[in-house]
Amino acid sequence: MPAILSDSPSAILVVGPSWVGDMVMAQTLFSELRRQYPDCAIDVLAPAWCRPLLSRMPEVREALSLPFDHGDLKLGERHALGKSLRGKYQQSYVLPNSLKSALVPWSAKIPRRTGWRGEMRYGLLNDVRKLDKDRYPLMVQRFVALAQSPGEPVPQLDTITAPHLEVSEDSLQQAMAAHGLNTQRPVLGLCPGAEFGPAKRWPEHHYAAVAQHWIEHGGQVWIFGSGKDQPVADTIVEMLENSADEHATVLAGNTSLEQAVDLLSATTAVVSNDSGLMHIAAALKRPLVAVYGSTSPGFTPPLGDRVAVVRLGLECSPCFERECPLGHLNCLRQLPPSQVIDALQQLESADA
Repeated sequence: MPAILSDSPSAILVVGPSWVGDMVMAQTLFSELRRQYPDCAIDVLAPAWCRPLLSRMPEVREALSLPFDHGDLKLGERHALGKSLRGKYQQSYVLPNSLKSALVPWSAKIPRRTGWRGEMRYGLLNDVRKLDKDRYPLMVQRFVALAQSPGEPVPQLDTITAPHLEVSEDSLQQAMAAHGLNTQRPVLGLCPGAEFGPAKRWPEHHYAAVAQHWIEHGGQVWIFGSGKDQPVADTIVEMLENSADEHATVLAGNTSLEQAVDLLSATTAVVSNDSGLMHIAAALKRPLVAVYGSTSPGFTPPLGDRVAVVRLGLECSPCFERECPLGHLNCLRQLPPSQVIDALQQLESADA
């Protein structure tokens, strides 16, 4: 049985996920904890790259860097980190399902350590929940349910506080100046990459068609992504015709995550694959068209009132594979740019 806390915790440690989109969605848990414990400090232990996201979440007091590469066990180092945190927290929540993710709260001797059963973690966690995937189909429901007592009703989307990243005007202006950008023309943000694999990537020529249409109607295009996405972004710009490339800027590989978050907040609208940047755009409350192929919005949909999901829903999808097992990628190749352009126009009309 978990230790019983006589009073509300004064400090909570959350062991956060390691993927961008998952970390954005973890804010739903932070919001629920803030609702239950308004005066409690919430710290998040996560990879160092998460800091730009966590610093834009008002519920989080401090982002504690987890100094290990993904997959590293390093039992001694994790135990030492946990010992350094002893006496600081009364409650912890472990969001990843791995055994190693539960080691630091255990070594820190945090009285109550909550998480889904995952890998055999009895003892490391003392408030172990058994996950019913049918009962909690959405990742955000699984996160928020950890803050509830077992047996409480399943949290529904209309009761969950959606992710909501906050960007300061100063940091936005610094990012704009660093890249020589302005918003004199409406900005369409494109996020054509996907860390998971090519089966989540809408083809470059489809993105180029959307960009061409936006620019011809008086806008400009900023293309976001990591260094791995830079060749894709360059290809999109090369496909533009009639000098439209003069109004397209490749930011992929040229910004920090912090700058990408800030610049996405300045966009008029965003078109994205199912990716971490998709969740960031939704959390920034940008009008968003999310393109799905090999994956499904049924588990980790972008949360927001200004979101349109476009997908073909072919018989072979979702397959959840990194590469198309049939070799044709029809779930994305056959999804026409016109469908995305129509969705953008509908979002624009709804905002009018």
